[in-house]
Amino acid sequence: MAVLLPILGVLVAIAILFEIARRLRVPYPSLLVVGGLALGFVPGLLRIELAPELVLLVFLPPLLFGAAVETPIRDLKANVAPLLRLSVGLVLFTMVLVATVAYALIPGLGWPAAFALGAIIAPTDALAASAVFRRIGAPRLIVTLIEGESLLNDATALVAYRAAVAAAVSGAFVLATALGTFLAAAVGGVSIGIVVGWLAGQILRRLDNPPVEVLISLLIPFAAYLPADQLGLSGVLAAVSAGLVIGSRLGRILTPNSRVLWQSTWKMVGFIVNGFLFVLIGVQLPGILEGLGNRSPGELVALVAVVSAVVVLGRIAWVFASSVLPGAPRRRVAERDPRLAWRLVFVAGWAGLRGAVSLAAALALPVDFPQRNLILLLTFGVILVTLVGQGLTLPFVLRRAGWDGVEFDGAADEADRARAAAYQAGLDEVARARLVWPGHQPLLDRLESGLRDRSQHLATEDPQETEERRQERIEHEEIQRGVIAAQRVAVLELRDRREINDLTLRAIERELDLEELRMEG
Repeated sequence: MAVLLPILGVLVAIAILFEIARRLRVPYPSLLVVGGLALGFVPGLLRIELAPELVLLVFLPPLLFGAAVETPIRDLKANVAPLLRLSVGLVLFTMVLVATVAYALIPGLGWPAAFALGAIIAPTDALAASAVFRRIGAPRLIVTLIEGESLLNDATALVAYRAAVAAAVSGAFVLATALGTFLAAAVGGVSIGIVVGWLAGQILRRLDNPPVEVLISLLIPFAAYLPADQLGLSGVLAAVSAGLVIGSRLGRILTPNSRVLWQSTWKMVGFIVNGFLFVLIGVQLPGILEGLGNRSPGELVALVAVVSAVVVLGRIAWVFASSVLPGAPRRRVAERDPRLAWRLVFVAGWAGLRGAVSLAAALALPVDFPQRNLILLLTFGVILVTLVGQGLTLPFVLRRAGWDGVEFDGAADEADRARAAAYQAGLDEVARARLVWPGHQPLLDRLESGLRDRSQHLATEDPQETEERRQERIEHEEIQRGVIAAQRVAVLELRDRREINDLTLRAIERELDLEELRMEG
C-alpha cells in the first residue's frame, strides 16, 4: 500500500492535469510539471522514491521505442546532415558549454561532475513541442528536425553521461578511450537493435492474436536495450533501431485488429510513462531542496537562471550558426521566403525543451555522486524553465513565424495522392470482382459508390473547389454520424429493456465504432 497509493495518486494527477491542459489549450507536459510541483509541497501527499539504477531501465526503453516506431524513416534520411548537427554536434556543444559555466560558478564541483550535468541537460524532449505543432500546425520540415533530434540525441548524451559518471567515480578520464567507447557503443547498439527488430518482426508476422502481439511489442524495447546495456553498448540506440525496423514494417507484419490494438496500447503507454515522469519532476523537487540546506535560495535561483540561460541561448546560437552551412534546411525555405526561413530557424531554436530523458538521467545518478542534489536541482530547474517558459510561449513564437500552411518539400498533397491511389486500386479491384463474382453486384455497387464518393471529395488544385468539397464532406460526416448515433441509441435501448445482453451490445457497438472511425479517417 505504501508504494501503490503514491503511484495511484500520480495517475489521478496525470488525468486531472491533462484535462485542465486540454481545456486551457496549453501543452500538457508544462502543466504536469507545474501541477507536480504544487503536489510535491503538500505535506505527506505524494512521496515516491525510485532506485537510481532502475530509472533509465524502466522508463527509457518504452519511450524511445514508441517514438521510433512513429518516426518516418524517409524524412530522417532526407535530413541526415542537419539532424547529425543537432543530435551530436549540439549535444556536445551544450555539454561543454554547461560544464564550463558550472565548473566556474560552483566551487568544488569538479570537471567530471560538471560534464555529467552538461550531458544530463543536453538532450531535448519533443513531446511538448510536438503537442504545439499538432495543435497549431507547423511545417513538416520543422517537425522532422525537432522530433528526429529528440530521438537521436539521447544516445549521444547518455554515452557522454556514462563516461562522465565513470570518470567522477573512478577519478580517471582518457579522451581517446571515451571516443573509441562512443563509436563502439553506437555501432554495437545499432546492430543489436536491428537484429532484435528483425527477429521480432519475423515472430509477429507469424501470429494472428492481437493481445499476444501487443504483449510482445511491450517486450521488444527491453529485449533490445538490456543486452546492449549489459555489453556496455548503447541501449538507447538499440531501442531506437529496433523501433525504426518495426515501424517500417508495421503495415506488413500485423493484421488490422492487431494494428489498431497496438497503436492504442502504445499511445497509452507513452502517455502514462511521460506523464508519470513529468509529474515526478515536480514531486521530487521539495526533497531535493531539503538536501541543499546549506545554500541560500538566492544562490540556487541564480544558478538555475544562469544554467538555463546558457542552455537556451547556446541552442539558439548553434541553430542559427548551423543554418548558414551548405545543405541547411533554411536554404530550402529561403528559396520561397527568406524572412520566413529565418523566423522558422528561431522556432527551431526555441523548441529545444527538456524533459523525460534529462530527468531519468539525473535520477539515475549514484546516491553518493558528487553534488548530486545540486545537479538534480539544476536539472529540474532547466526542465521547469524550458517546459513552462518556452513551452507556454512556443505557440506565440510559432504563430509569429507566419507560416502559410504550404509545405516546402512538395508534401502538401501527399496524403491526398496516397488516398487517390488507394481508392483507384479499390475501384480496379471492384471491376475485376464483377467478373469473378457476378452474383454479388449489389454489394459491388455499394463498394464502388463509396470509393467514388471519397475520391470526389479529395482536394484539388482549385482552392474554391477544395473548400466546397471540404464543406460537403463535413456535411456528409455529420449525416453519417447522426445515423450511427441513432443505431447506437437503438441498441442501448434494447439492452436497457433486457431484450439483448451486454455481450451482444458490445459486439454491435464495436461494429458501429469501427464504422465511425472509418468515416473519420
